[in-house]
Amino acid sequence: MKRLKRTGLIFFPAFDWAISPTHPEREERLLYTQDQVFEEGLLDFENIVEYKPGLATIEDINRIHLCVPDAKSVITESHLISAGGAITAAEKVLTGEVDNAFALVRPPGHHAMRVVHGARGFCNINIEAVMIEHFRRKHGHKRVAIIDTDCHHGDGTQDIYWHDPDTLYISIHQDGRTLYPGSGFPDEFGGPNALGTTINIPLPPETSDEGFLHVLEELILPIIGEFKPDLVINSAGQDNHYTDPITNMRFSAQGYARLNELLNPHIAVLEGGYSIEGALPYVNVGIILAMAGLDYSHVREPDFNPESIRQSGEITRHIRETTKDVLDLWKKRESFKAGIVKDARYARRNRNIYYDTDGIREQQEETVRICDDCGGFIAIDSTASTGNRIFAVVIPSRSCDLCRLEGERTFESLNKAKLGAHYLFFQDRDRDVFVVK
Repeated sequence: MKRLKRTGLIFFPAFDWAISPTHPEREERLLYTQDQVFEEGLLDFENIVEYKPGLATIEDINRIHLCVPDAKSVITESHLISAGGAITAAEKVLTGEVDNAFALVRPPGHHAMRVVHGARGFCNINIEAVMIEHFRRKHGHKRVAIIDTDCHHGDGTQDIYWHDPDTLYISIHQDGRTLYPGSGFPDEFGGPNALGTTINIPLPPETSDEGFLHVLEELILPIIGEFKPDLVINSAGQDNHYTDPITNMRFSAQGYARLNELLNPHIAVLEGGYSIEGALPYVNVGIILAMAGLDYSHVREPDFNPESIRQSGEITRHIRETTKDVLDLWKKRESFKAGIVKDARYARRNRNIYYDTDGIREQQEETVRICDDCGGFIAIDSTASTGNRIFAVVIPSRSCDLCRLEGERTFESLNKAKLGAHYLFFQDRDRDVFVVK
């Protein structure tokens, strides 16, 4: 017998927001799911409760993002409600009102990075990151594991938590050599102060339930068990489905349900998934039933044929090798830090970032102080093809005294120097301070 769980649902279809009337990311994505939930009578179960989404604030966004020129310029009200829906899900879990919660909201967010010059991958702000930093501020610091099951690598979430030793980010996705955004390889392993808290598992096209569940059981669950998070979050993209129009995978509604039963997330937040009629209603119903501890064995897509989506033996062998290689990386993470850091005081990375939705290009240099006691303060120099250039200093959560002092001094020196930046940002997570000049 499964143990029934009290599960919260938060719906927000965002009726007034779409990239275009025919774009895959449009309101119908959730309307069909709502209809299916009502038709199946899921809300008649006493342990499944629907809640209305709250409203995130500009302060919630500024706690995690550096929006150029400001947050109001890059969002709509729908983004505040989408993030607010995720915050509502977390609040219901953290106050003990429910055991877990699923925020079925849009617009999505996992391609939005720390710096935001515009929209990329249909994402303006990072919904999960806004949610996480909100509940950390309100309920105290939490050790968090984010499991991103979207078919596209969540490069935005990875970027935001690249230097955070208390946030484990695991992405399981279609190989970046075959799909946007072209990243998410095993050697993307986290910053020098957080090596091993970024885990990427690229899977070959045409991976089916067998492959996803093998990676979950043999790699993801053992790593979560060792990391020991306070909360597990599923960044629940559903575009790995075999009917999705913009990807090449073979996951099914049954597979998604089983994944969530095994993962047992405290919070799930919808990301991608663009098979509006053929997948989303069935996948979401399966996930809801699994999270609530109810029988999902009869959930089937109308065209479901297990033989037609079975992965090849070659794919199975490739996935098993990848699983073993990534697990070996995880086990050796401490030795990697000694080899990378050596006697250096700072680490730098230079990146070219493309905002495909808005057609913006960004050149960014990021410098982090190497520290054994915290995530290290971060300095950013970012220039976009819009003509905007910013300097920013970020003081991390639970910063040590040295990183705080150096970060504050760096900001003051930048403020005095006026080195040609249009905007100067200062973000202090511990003290909840945000300044832009």
